[in-house]
Amino acid sequence: MLRSAAREIAVHISFLTGINPLETEELLDIMFDKEYYKTLKDEVPVYSDYPNKKQLEYIRRLAIGVSEHLAELDSYIEKYAKNWKVERISRTAMAIMRVSMFEILYMPDIPKAASVNEAVELAKKYEQRETVSFINGVLGSFIKGEANFDG
Repeated sequence: MLRSAAREIAVHISFLTGINPLETEELLDIMFDKEYYKTLKDEVPVYSDYPNKKQLEYIRRLAIGVSEHLAELDSYIEKYAKNWKVERISRTAMAIMRVSMFEILYMPDIPKAASVNEAVELAKKYEQRETVSFINGVLGSFIKGEANFDG
């Protein structure tokens, strides 16, 4: 499994934490139960390979980090989504931006540009062209305004 697939799974979990009453840790435990995980591959191809230990740690770090920093991440999204209220942005777009912003702020081993590029590529899979451009613009403005872009 590539990091991009692990990131996509983290976005799915981030999406689910917004609509599921379970705590993120519980949701992760259920999702990565090997028997349950096998059932997911029929719905979404990204689940065809079970993550290795390093990938699981990465997914957990992203999912838990996004959950713990949700208010902060949402405030950044609202700040850089000019003339948009968070409530008007699709949950999928929010999940993608939250994961990317968390990586940019709290995972210095991941290049900022790579995180944004991966977010845009992932958005192309799930969102319309206008939303992809919106996500790219928000993340680009976020980097310039908050994250001291260094590539």
